[in-house]
Amino acid sequence: MEKHLLLREAALGMLAVVDRVGAGDLGAPTPCAGWDVAALRGHLLEWGPALEGAARKESVPPGAAYDSLREQVTRLAEAWGEPAAWAGTTRMATVELPAEVVGGMVLGEFVLHGWDLARALGLPVTWDDEVLRLLYAEVARSADQGRSMGVYAAEVPVPSGASLLARTLGLSGRDPDWTPSSLSRSS
Repeated sequence: MEKHLLLREAALGMLAVVDRVGAGDLGAPTPCAGWDVAALRGHLLEWGPALEGAARKESVPPGAAYDSLREQVTRLAEAWGEPAAWAGTTRMATVELPAEVVGGMVLGEFVLHGWDLARALGLPVTWDDEVLRLLYAEVARSADQGRSMGVYAAEVPVPSGASLLARTLGLSGRDPDWTPSSLSRSS
């Protein structure tokens, strides 16, 4: 399946979680160090317009343009769900990047942050293996640079034979076994 279609598939998993976030969940801790659900939601809303603009080859500064995370995820999926979004180069703020790199970032936002939200709320979430293979390749390609920029934490070792999702989470610096109660055990 082509990347733009896999991205649309990835969005469906995230939307299933987004639809379950309630006002009482906003203070729940997430696997993202120092971020609760409200901070993660804020991050997604802040960067969504810039990522959406990049799909259309428009430079849009980050900033919360939407109150609804569902609306933002849907708009991103529609924008990056077009084959043309992945072609050529685009801009993120003042930086010109290959469009495929930015598309990979959006895929990561959907799956990695979708997993972060699901874990914070104790919800199951799954993605198709083809989506996860693409994401693993994207994270592997950018992991060192992501770590140097503070986007990813140090790689978390996972057991041999771990699932593709667990390997991808570990590569991105996430503990696949993280739960909200992990915080109290590590303190």
